[in-house]
Amino acid sequence: MNPCTGLCRPLPRLSATPPDFIALPSYGLGVFSLHVCRELNTYMTTGYMYHESFGWHDTGSFVGDMPSDITIGLQPYHNWEHVDTKRRIHELIVVSGLINHLKRIEPRDATEEELRLVHTQRHIDFIKSQSELRHGGDAGDWTTPFGKGGYGIFIKSVGGILEMVDAVFRGEIKNGYALSRPPGHHARPDQGMGYCVFNHGSIAVKYAQKTYGVKRVLVVDWDVHWGNGTQEVFFEDNSVVTISIHQDRLYPKVGGMVDEVGSGTNINVPLSAGGGNEAYLKTIDDVVIPAIERFKPEIIFVASGFDSCVFDPLGRMAVTAKGYREMTRKLMQAADTYCEGRLVMHHEGGYSAHYSPICGQAVLQELSGVFLLDDPFDEANGYPNQKLNPINAAEILESQKLLKNLPT
Repeated sequence: MNPCTGLCRPLPRLSATPPDFIALPSYGLGVFSLHVCRELNTYMTTGYMYHESFGWHDTGSFVGDMPSDITIGLQPYHNWEHVDTKRRIHELIVVSGLINHLKRIEPRDATEEELRLVHTQRHIDFIKSQSELRHGGDAGDWTTPFGKGGYGIFIKSVGGILEMVDAVFRGEIKNGYALSRPPGHHARPDQGMGYCVFNHGSIAVKYAQKTYGVKRVLVVDWDVHWGNGTQEVFFEDNSVVTISIHQDRLYPKVGGMVDEVGSGTNINVPLSAGGGNEAYLKTIDDVVIPAIERFKPEIIFVASGFDSCVFDPLGRMAVTAKGYREMTRKLMQAADTYCEGRLVMHHEGGYSAHYSPICGQAVLQELSGVFLLDDPFDEANGYPNQKLNPINAAEILESQKLLKNLPT
């Protein structure tokens, strides 16, 4: 049964209302709110994947990214990559009522064969062995801890994204957001790093190619950190365009530069610290959309990290919920034009427990066309660094020059 039936009425064309949308009244969060949704024939075509076990991924009592140590004054606290930064996104989606307008994708466990699409058997076996230790282990760089039994969480997170890919190609959903944990874009084929154990986004790309015969894929990464693992996996693969928009040399500190082009399909956009919405939207307009137009992918993946947001403790960029929403809208329009709307987002970083939920809600509202909540921190849209600065403009121009390398 369509939940809009009998409740919807046409809305007048207002500047604040997306065109050709309809509205239905409901009661949410204890007060009357106005739900705005897309036309009936596209209603509830957005998938959403999350599992409560993701919140059980135990990153320990680290102090940020360092283990507690009384000898140097590091008091036990919690890792930057802790449960609240993801769990609170899910809770807001539920409490706001947005969950009722999304198609839940039930995750499954990824198989070892699927993990081997990207990772070595040595790495898989290492993670399994670390997972069996009484106190858990580390993914290989001594800053990516996890608890006993973590392997089961990791393969469910990967499998959930693969289920979303299946749902897209079966025509059950048009787009989707996988609220996966832990993140994945730093994980290399033979080693985890930077909180990432398995590179779930890259596995999903390879899975789409193997299972559905996809010939061309485009990956956009707006996490504040360089997507080094994704770049490594596809560096010499001209069937996949990878575009990483990141704060220049934040993490990893070596690499992520414009001259790293691989087979010609890798584009890095390293931005100096401080860039806000206009810098990111210009990157989308001048680099990402032209890349999509030239390459014409069959599906678009987005490594969605909210650590490029204005309130993140690890990054020094200034994107707001409005910026993420507008980037999502532009990518949806491009996906509609070139790949039948196929757009899969998978969660990466984002370490502001109070603002990541607002950003996640904004993106999923745009994906689904159901608008329930505004950004309560929208004063950040007026910060001076939201304007494009000349340093970022010059950096974007350098990356734009790489478009000529892309195959047509």
